[in-house]
Amino acid sequence: MEPPSWASDDVDIEHASVARVYDYYLGGSHNFAVDRQLARRAIELWPEMPLVMQANRAFLRRSVRYMVSQGITQFLDIGSGIPTEGNVHEVAQIASPEARVMYVDNDPVAAAHSRAILAGDQRADIVQADMRDVVAILDDPRTRRLIDPTKPIGVLIVSILHFVPDEADATSIVARYREMMAPGSYLAISHATHVGRPDLVEPFTELYRRTATQLTMRSSLELEALFDGFGLVPPGVVFLPLWRPDSSADVDDHPERFSMYAAVGRRE
Repeated sequence: MEPPSWASDDVDIEHASVARVYDYYLGGSHNFAVDRQLARRAIELWPEMPLVMQANRAFLRRSVRYMVSQGITQFLDIGSGIPTEGNVHEVAQIASPEARVMYVDNDPVAAAHSRAILAGDQRADIVQADMRDVVAILDDPRTRRLIDPTKPIGVLIVSILHFVPDEADATSIVARYREMMAPGSYLAISHATHVGRPDLVEPFTELYRRTATQLTMRSSLELEALFDGFGLVPPGVVFLPLWRPDSSADVDDHPERFSMYAAVGRRE
């Protein structure tokens, strides 16, 4: 099987990619047969999965708008994935035309497609890098052009830390970003949890073993612990639809069915 024209020759099309599976959930077209196979199996297990991913994307947009309202005009989106409608730079720049966004993803398809979409936008760019390598990300010339680490920043780590299986590693990753964030910065995290659908933990964990990453669900207390050094923005750690919904109509009657927590914290 040959990669399509928008993918480079070094793209792995034999193994499912988390970024490309997420793209499929959101209705995107930048995914391969192996990604669609895994995604369809996940949807068989959990038919509401696309709705969960859409709710996750909606939380991302709400958190960006909130941060802009608090004066944040520069963003670092970690594990940004493949761009779809309502990207961070689109949302941020509508709210504040001077907003600057640096995307970070280690998936070559996500990076390549992001560069194509961002071509000509002087206020947004992408670095292909491992999210653990904070120094390399911040030292990249593209990051230095857009991000001033001496000023408050919005860091988005949305739907990615549940692919870091070791608790100490996840804590360390967040701590590295916290250390580079000026006081007054904000951090947004969403994370899969076993609460709400405990019956899905084992089958989903087994399913995601087919990718290069392992899925690890965590509790609200474990997610709250990641915000050490941050003051949680009300309402704290809650299910996706409950974090500052745009209207009461957006609040699901059974938010626990989304089985993902969301929270935003302010760097103290």
